[in-house]
Amino acid sequence: MHVIIGRGATATAAALLLAESGDPVRMVSRSGGGPEHPLVTRIALDAGDATALTDVAAGATTIINAAMPAYHTWPQTVPPLFGAILATAERTGAAYVMLGNLYGYGPVDGLVTEDHPLAATGPKGSVRARMWLEAKAAHDAGRVRVTEVRAGQFVGPDAVSTFTLFVAPKVLAGQLALVPAALDVPHSYTSIGDAARALVTVARDERALGHAWHAPVVITSVETMATRLAELAGAEPPRLAEMTDRELTLLGATAPLWNELWETHYMSHRPFVVDASRVSETFGLTATPLDEVLAATLRRAGIPPRTLTTT
Repeated sequence: MHVIIGRGATATAAALLLAESGDPVRMVSRSGGGPEHPLVTRIALDAGDATALTDVAAGATTIINAAMPAYHTWPQTVPPLFGAILATAERTGAAYVMLGNLYGYGPVDGLVTEDHPLAATGPKGSVRARMWLEAKAAHDAGRVRVTEVRAGQFVGPDAVSTFTLFVAPKVLAGQLALVPAALDVPHSYTSIGDAARALVTVARDERALGHAWHAPVVITSVETMATRLAELAGAEPPRLAEMTDRELTLLGATAPLWNELWETHYMSHRPFVVDASRVSETFGLTATPLDEVLAATLRRAGIPPRTLTTT
């Protein structure tokens, strides 16, 4: 039996992978949401309550932490929440699998491997790095067994990211997309399905414990991905423009999300490329081809994709 904290796209995909293989899943979120499946039990609970979470997780083989508090609240909300989940793993003896991201590395020149120092200087990156280091210290002390999957920017059906929020809808509507990112530099993208497969794989393999792993990634640019999406949809070539600093500053007065993008400016406006060879060589996990990810995105939007060809 597995406990999954969170109900987002990756948590849902991981829950279904486990359930469809015959493993029961308890899915924990404040709302009690999650997919419909006979082996998935959805539980409404604040995972920050370690006592209540320990009761739910009694007997679990694995606790998968795919929780995602509001983006702008991470420095305040992540430490107590992740601390409660770590404490629950320690109390129950369940292996602890964390869904992480690439923020903890901070600005990097060149290829990023799992061995690169966690040198983030911004608040969100620093807190994500600290959560892994605290969990790793508990692992090294023999108190808990832990691993982490670090995903790139999410793409695919139900993903929430710069591309899915600000680019894809405009491309499909034939409208100009103002993008808070450089259009022609390489970025590291992870599909929701690949992130879920990585979580399930490391949850079932003792070799994963004590280490962080990069999820499979596709290296491409916003411009290339938008162009391919339009081609598969039979839409007009995309019209893209990089958002200016002034535009981003003005938008910051309308919603807190926009101001948070300054911290990761180095990831969106400079090349940020990660090496996912370790997860491939160890577990045989590779990235789903971009065309397949974009085609699935179109199907979810009710748009039949054109015949796929090799890119």
